[in-house]
Amino acid sequence: MPLPGVMIVPGGSYNQIMERDSERVAITLAAHAFQVFVVRYPVVEHKDYQAAKRALAQAGDYLTTHAAELGLDPERLGILGFSAGGQLAAAYSNQPDTKVKFAGLGYPVIRPLIDQRMGVTTEDVTKLVTPQTPPTFIWGSIKDDLTPYLDHIAPYVQALAANQVPFELHEFSTGGHGLALANYYTGIVNGDRTDDHMARWLPLFLEWLQQLAG
Repeated sequence: MPLPGVMIVPGGSYNQIMERDSERVAITLAAHAFQVFVVRYPVVEHKDYQAAKRALAQAGDYLTTHAAELGLDPERLGILGFSAGGQLAAAYSNQPDTKVKFAGLGYPVIRPLIDQRMGVTTEDVTKLVTPQTPPTFIWGSIKDDLTPYLDHIAPYVQALAANQVPFELHEFSTGGHGLALANYYTGIVNGDRTDDHMARWLPLFLEWLQQLAG
């Protein structure tokens, strides 16, 4: 029986692929009966925002074309992005030919306010939102000083609401940027950074997906 799928897009400011956001998240979701695929996009000396967007589009096309052999239900394919990967995930979910049916964005970069710091030229993803944007789950921390709520998540949520796109938002009072699952499993490769309250995003995300499926 084909399973729902998730494309995972790790963060890393386009300078690396963060271990905390990749295979450890994939293994956790696989344990919840998802087919999971970590998308690796150009970073370091090859970093380029448009090339990274093309990598996601190619991954989406490959997964849907090969869905049967991958045991994947292409009608239940979504995307989950963290930080800079959240920017890419949001951008891909807004493409007219996107293959994803839902999006999860963790402490995402949304607007090009830290391009100089990351060394890339991105875009304001809020301008890509349309009524066709798929249902979106967003979480972050009010203590995030890299992608502050008012600079990134708030404008994106406003764009979703203006276009009547279903969404769910959790802005935690604890935690911070780059916590991944925020539990011990990702903490051991993330400077022992954990937060039990912010770790609630995953069960909330799974509950949200269940209600989406009806």
